[in-house]
Amino acid sequence: MSKPTYIIASDRPWNAHMPRRLTHRCVGRFILANRREDMAAERLAELEPRYVFFPHWSYRIPRAIYEAHECVIFHMTDLPFGRGGSPLQNLILRGHTETVVTALRCVKEIDAGPVYLKRPLSLFGTAEEIFLRAAEVMENMIVEIVETAPVPLPQEGEPVAFKRLGSEAGDLNQAESLEAAFDRIRMLDAEGYPPAYIEAGGFRLEFRRPSRHADHLESDVTIKRIERN
Repeated sequence: MSKPTYIIASDRPWNAHMPRRLTHRCVGRFILANRREDMAAERLAELEPRYVFFPHWSYRIPRAIYEAHECVIFHMTDLPFGRGGSPLQNLILRGHTETVVTALRCVKEIDAGPVYLKRPLSLFGTAEEIFLRAAEVMENMIVEIVETAPVPLPQEGEPVAFKRLGSEAGDLNQAESLEAAFDRIRMLDAEGYPPAYIEAGGFRLEFRRPSRHADHLESDVTIKRIERN
């Protein structure tokens, strides 16, 4: 009997080595899909995966894929609270210091599918530090799902929707305190995310790697000239 195949669909660098580690932890073959073309319906049909896991995927999952395969999404809120985009940033802006990672089955309605597992996650640190911590949590959840094949259960409670945030969320002019400025910098401090910024005098100052002190913040700053059309 051949070993089962599993797909890890993620376009973020902190998940790049997850398939290799999972291959050593579980019986089966884990394949990384980090490009949109890797998720073509024809390719998945040939691979016949037992599960398709989405630890961090930036694209909408086509109906042809989630109807043909058991697709497991990982969402960084205690669903049904926080359905929708930018969950980490929305949680930090709302003052949350902890959350849970929810593993749910993909369905037509966004983040509305039945739930396999939930596991706690701290929101301490920069976005990249949180994503790295979340990747470890998700990897352990994948192992548990592969080994136990839990039946997903319907979500319970009143849904609360999050709106996907744009680059304007990083505008530090919106921060009303040092703590708020610190949160806006750290919530966007990860590869692939536009950094927090201030525009002044024809320049854009971009902030990363903040540190909090009693009466001030310290941060790395990149200064760019604003190109006007």
